[in-house]
Amino acid sequence: MQQTDDNLTTGTGLPENAFRELGADEKYTPVMHPAHDQREVTPYSVGMGLVMAIVFSAAAAYLGLKVGQVFEAAIPIAIIAVGLSQALGKKNPLGQNVIIQSIGACSGVIVAGAIFTLPALFILQAKYPDITVKFYQIFLSSLLGGILGILFFIPFRKYFVKDMHGKYPFPEATATTQVLISGEAAAEEGGGQAKTLIVASLIGGIYDYIVATFGWWAETVTSMASSAGQAVAEKTKLVLSCNTGAALLGLGYIVGLKYAFVIFAGSIFVWWIIIPLLGTYGSPEFQAMAPEGIFRDYARMIGIGGIAMAGVIGIIKSWPIITQAVGLAGRELKGKTSDAKEMRWQLDISMKHIVFFIVLALVAVLIFFWAGVISTFWQAAVAWLVVVVIAFLFTTVAANAIAIVGSNPVSGMTLMTLIIASAIFVGIGLSGTSGIVASMVIGGVVCTALSMAGGFVTDLKIGYWLGSTPKKQESWKFLGTLVSAATVGGVIMVLNQVYGFTGDNALVAPQANAMAKVIEPLMMGGDTPWILYMVGAILACILNWLGVPALAFCLGMFIPLSLNTPMLVGGAISYYVSNSSKDKALNDARRDRGTLLASGLIAGGALFGVFAAITRFCGFEYTTPGSEETTQILGCVAYLLLIGYLIWDSKRVKPLSK
Repeated sequence: MQQTDDNLTTGTGLPENAFRELGADEKYTPVMHPAHDQREVTPYSVGMGLVMAIVFSAAAAYLGLKVGQVFEAAIPIAIIAVGLSQALGKKNPLGQNVIIQSIGACSGVIVAGAIFTLPALFILQAKYPDITVKFYQIFLSSLLGGILGILFFIPFRKYFVKDMHGKYPFPEATATTQVLISGEAAAEEGGGQAKTLIVASLIGGIYDYIVATFGWWAETVTSMASSAGQAVAEKTKLVLSCNTGAALLGLGYIVGLKYAFVIFAGSIFVWWIIIPLLGTYGSPEFQAMAPEGIFRDYARMIGIGGIAMAGVIGIIKSWPIITQAVGLAGRELKGKTSDAKEMRWQLDISMKHIVFFIVLALVAVLIFFWAGVISTFWQAAVAWLVVVVIAFLFTTVAANAIAIVGSNPVSGMTLMTLIIASAIFVGIGLSGTSGIVASMVIGGVVCTALSMAGGFVTDLKIGYWLGSTPKKQESWKFLGTLVSAATVGGVIMVLNQVYGFTGDNALVAPQANAMAKVIEPLMMGGDTPWILYMVGAILACILNWLGVPALAFCLGMFIPLSLNTPMLVGGAISYYVSNSSKDKALNDARRDRGTLLASGLIAGGALFGVFAAITRFCGFEYTTPGSEETTQILGCVAYLLLIGYLIWDSKRVKPLSK
């Protein structure tokens, strides 16, 4: 990119102040200058965005229900958009590529909202045949949830992407932005940055593909692989594990040491304190369980309670922002607005229109609940109120989680929503199978709304860094949501007919099975671990009092240890690279190159992860070469080589000349 006196660029291709907090009188100027109109919404960008939404919605739904992981669609879509624009010889394609990515990324967030909850209806249908599931319930649950997520987040856009500039790492947005800017850099600078990103993507992608497809080394190294580790785990339930994937290492680098350490602290609190205590001094039932079983059935529930309370604390802290957004809406409704003076780069959909659309969406949700889910109007109204309050208030929590760690705790927040909603429904006489249907459909709306809010903050942050028009991103997001919801609804119905979600050779659908496990005792009679939820809530309050980021800590409690350990490793590498010399300019250059390399590892891991899954699902099965001990040793060696590459390549950059 061209250097200017006001905004010097770095090795990332973005302005020098893209990732740090701004000075008192300092301003950020994006890549696409805000004073000029940009080519963004075109038949090509909208058409390709919709194609990406359809294709990735179907793929993500299938893979997510099969393996329990929804891959992040934003990065692969950005890679495809850049490749297509270069192959077609598009001039100045950056604005169009942002729109393609923004529309197409609806797929991942809609899929996450749908498959985490709605397949639970089919799972419970096998046990309670009077439960009926219809396409329009799945479709409208996803569509209305997605629309609410968009509308509820727009008033908070400026706070998260502009006012908090440099305060949050935005790992996924950073990686996706690097992919998009690489195409621009390739055209303008001879491809230096693009080549660096491509090489890192290939290294990360091939690395993850080999381990996932052929198993040449262990994907997760664990202390239980050795006889000594097994003896310790059997006696004390103490386990150490680390995923050796390239994508997670890159994610940890971008998150940074501060938040990575807090997340890891949450994990070791569960795995090295709570689980050993329960397994050693608990009842015989606990002593007989494996550490993973204690985590899944008990300790993780403490994390869910902590996430919920951290969310409440976040809402309280964000209350001035919430009231500011509501106040802005009120002023605009009275005609007191200054939006006409806003530059293109900061222009949102008019708040008057947002309020109008929110009213329409809420009316549609109420009608859907009354006519399509719950036959009694006042019970439908109570369900509607639960959705409105939780979806609106937890919007900021979902956005915060994505901004900090790049991972939305939507399943944890949805579980808590189901618990609260089910308790309320039982109190008003809505229980049994009708209560199950109501709770799961409502959970689907909330889950999709929170998933969309978390994903949308990524899109808008990408647009902020690059200089897109927020109003255009916001407007066309609705169409992407409509197409994705229809695709996901059809795919879920078809997959249920072909595979099912229970029995032999069925799709695993782990999140939906967890939702079913929680909802059944609430609606049909049974025990609910309220004490565990309360312990997590109290812990979150204590953490907040001590000044520890409660949401990040509780996320660590909820996410498995093997996925949090590489976050700490990546964060430690980032700290080392950023402080590896006494020359600040050299440290900054090394940090920025490391960010580019980490983005490549994430992009390659995400894209090749899809290829690996497709390879396996096409019938390829591998036999692990050698013993488990051998693959564990090879896993450690391969991971150390990957770490060495990231450090070496980050440090071989030279500082920019002034």
